[in-house]
Amino acid sequence: MIVCHCATISSHEIRAAVDWMRAADPDTLITPGKVYRALGKRAECGDCLPLFLSEMEKCPGLGVPDLRTPARLTPAKRRPHERRRKGNRVSQQGTAQ
Repeated sequence: MIVCHCATISSHEIRAAVDWMRAADPDTLITPGKVYRALGKRAECGDCLPLFLSEMEKCPGLGVPDLRTPARLTPAKRRPHERRRKGNRVSQQGTAQ
């Protein structure tokens, strides 16, 4: 069944993209935008989004990952200060005049 007429996306393509994303990264949060990007397309008018979401909900691999325990973030991967370098902090650049 064609779900998006603007980008010509079928329900089979949506299920395949969700399954592919879940297999690639089990902890990812799958959104309609990510499905469009995985298919190499983009939403034009947005009229298909309710049907698009209902097709996504039918996919068994869509489930939301448990984000309460960040098991995949090891201390080596955590970056303090929102990934800013120390020299970018106002308090270390000198006194304001």
